[in-house]
Amino acid sequence: MQYMLLIYSDPALEPAYGTPEFKEMMGGYFKLNEVMKADGTLRGGEGLQGVETATCVRLRQGKVETMDGPFATTKEHLGGYYIVDVPDLDAALKYAAMIPSVAYGTVEVRPLMDYNPNGN
Repeated sequence: MQYMLLIYSDPALEPAYGTPEFKEMMGGYFKLNEVMKADGTLRGGEGLQGVETATCVRLRQGKVETMDGPFATTKEHLGGYYIVDVPDLDAALKYAAMIPSVAYGTVEVRPLMDYNPNGN
């Protein structure tokens, strides 16, 4: 079963870019990538640019509206994701707990929809 591991963190709490702590955190991500590749569970994943680069789109009364920034205002921002293919939720939670920013943020684990459960 495939799960998306959504990585949320508060930019005020994460290590600053260019610091030794940031380098250590990124090393943790690279190590996790290698573990998941070796285990055959990694299906994809990327980091996201900051929320200040986001544009939201919605359709209201037949009119497309766009606005800068994220729709929801919260301290924790979506910063990246992984997609893993694992036997069950417990296995997905194991990998989520290995994500370095879980120490100061939140990782949401959500199963992906299977629109073709019979393989047809």
